[in-house]
Amino acid sequence: MSGDILERYARWRRGRDGDPFRVRIPALGSVLFTGTPDGARELFRAPVELLEPPLPNPIEPMVGAASLILARGGRHRRERALLAPAFHRNRISAYGNAIREAARAELSGERTGNPWRPGTRVDARAAARALTLRVILAAVFGIDEPVRRAEYTSVTTDFLESFGSTLFLVPALRRNLFGLSGWERFSAARDRLDELIDAEVARRRADGGGGNDLLALMLETRYEDGTAITAEDLREQLRTLLVAGHETTATALVWALYRLHRTPAALARLLDELSSAGTDPDPAELVKLPYLDAVCQETLRLHPPVPIVLRRLTGDFTLCGVALRAGDTMGISTHLLHTDPEVWSDPHRFAPERFLERRYGPFEFAPFGGGHRRCVGAALADYELRIVLATVLTSVRLRLSPRFARGPAPLSVPHTITVGPRTAITFDVQP
Repeated sequence: MSGDILERYARWRRGRDGDPFRVRIPALGSVLFTGTPDGARELFRAPVELLEPPLPNPIEPMVGAASLILARGGRHRRERALLAPAFHRNRISAYGNAIREAARAELSGERTGNPWRPGTRVDARAAARALTLRVILAAVFGIDEPVRRAEYTSVTTDFLESFGSTLFLVPALRRNLFGLSGWERFSAARDRLDELIDAEVARRRADGGGGNDLLALMLETRYEDGTAITAEDLREQLRTLLVAGHETTATALVWALYRLHRTPAALARLLDELSSAGTDPDPAELVKLPYLDAVCQETLRLHPPVPIVLRRLTGDFTLCGVALRAGDTMGISTHLLHTDPEVWSDPHRFAPERFLERRYGPFEFAPFGGGHRRCVGAALADYELRIVLATVLTSVRLRLSPRFARGPAPLSVPHTITVGPRTAITFDVQP
C-alpha cells in the first residue's frame, strides 16, 4: 500500500469516524489511530513500561529481533544507552567533510562513470541511495577504500533490494521453494552481508579496536554492568544502522530536490542563502543556515520517513478517551499530524518559511517518531540531509524532467523501513 493511499484512507476514516479512529492492519488486527497533537502527546508520554513495538513486525527479517527498533523493556533501555553516544551531535559533526566528499564523488561520476554534466539525465533516487550508502559505510565502518567500499556497496544493495514490497507486506511468502523463492534470495543476501559484518568485527577486535567510526565506539562502550555487546547483537545493530541510515535519508533528499524544483521561489531563496555562505563553507556552519534548515524540515513534514508510529500495550491505557487493554495496539498517523489545519496553515503547500516564523513542538512535528523510542539516529539524518542537499544545489543546476515538472506528485510505496516515490524521479542537468 502506498504512503499516499494510506494517508488518504486515514483521512477518510477520520472524516467518517472522528479522531481517534480504528484501522484494521493485516497481522496486527485493529489499531486505534490518532492524528492530533493532543493524541500524540498522550501516546508519546504514555508510561514506558506499558509500551512495546507491535509483533509480528514486517522489518524483523531485515534488522533482527535484537535491533534497537524492536527491542523491548529493559533491553531497549540498555541498547539505547549503548548506542546513544555514537549519535551525539558533537560526534556526528566530525562526519561533515566525509558527507560532503561523498556527495561530490557522486556528482563527479565516480560510481557510474557518468559525471553530472549539462545534458545528462539523472535518476535522483539511484544517486541518493548510492550517496547515502557511501556516507553510512564511512560513518559506521570507516570504509573509504574503493575496493572494500565496492564490495560492501554491492552486498548491501543486494540485501536491501531483495526485501521487496511483497515480502514486506505478505509474510506468507517468506518460505523456501527449492531455491527459487524471493525469500531464499533475501536470506542468501542477508547471510552474505552478515559474513562481511562478522569479518569486520573480528578484524577490529583482533587489532585491539580503535578508529573514529561508530563500530569503534560500540566496541569500546560497555553496559552499566561492565559487559560488552555480544557478537550476535552487534551484528544486528550494525545491520539496523545500514538499513535505517540509508533509505530514510536518501528518500528525504529526493523529495527535497523535487519539492524545491516545483517551487521556484523557495529554490531561489535557498540558492541566495547558500551563495551568501561563501564558496566552500565549513559543513558545521552550513548546517546552521536557517532557510536550509527550514527546507529540510518542511520536506520531512510533507514526507515523514516514519509515516505511522505504532505501540502495543502491555497494560490498560486510555488514548483520547478510548479505553484500551493489554495487547491492544495504538498509533499515530504522522501524515495527519503534520497536516492538522489547527497547527499548519495551508497544510498541503510546500512552504519552508513556516519554520522560520515559529517553532513547532514534538507533539506537532514528529518526523522521526517521539518519546523514549524516537529514532536514535535522527541527528545524523538531519545533518546528512542538509550537507548533501546544499552540496548538490551549489554544484549543479537541475531541472525536473518533463514527466515530473507538472501534475501531481508521484505516489509513494514502501522501501524497506520507509516510504518513497514509486517511480524514479529524474532531473536534467542544466548548463
